[in-house]
Amino acid sequence: MNVVDCESEKPGASRQVVRVRAHTFAADLAEFDSAPGAHDYFDAALAACKALTATWFARRNGIPLERVESHVERDDSQERAGVYRLRVRLAFHGPLTDEQRASLLRAVSHCPVSKLMTTADVQIETVS
Repeated sequence: MNVVDCESEKPGASRQVVRVRAHTFAADLAEFDSAPGAHDYFDAALAACKALTATWFARRNGIPLERVESHVERDDSQERAGVYRLRVRLAFHGPLTDEQRASLLRAVSHCPVSKLMTTADVQIETVS
C-alpha cells in the first residue's frame, strides 16, 4: 500500500506539506499560489505518466527516443457540472521514424494514470 501524508505547514496556514516516500513538496490554494494546488498535481500526474510511458515503451522496444515533452492544458470551466477537460500535447525528440512516433503515441494512450482518470471505479473513504 502506498501512503501519502499531508499536513499544514503552520497553524492556520493554507499551505500544505506533502510527503511521498522520501520526497517532500508543497501544495497551496490557487489564491495564494505559493505552491501548486491539488488540481495542478492531478494534471501533472497525467503529464508525467504520458512522458514516463513513452520513455518506458521506447526503451523496451529499442526506439531511439532521446527526450519527451508533455504539456497538459486544463479547461475546468464546467467542472461543477461534472466535466473536467484535459488536453495533452506531446513532443517526441530523437531520430524517430513516423512509424516509431505513431507507436509511441499509441503507447501513451494507455498510460496507467489516464486509465485511472477515465475508466477506474475510484473509491474514497474519508475517516477522522
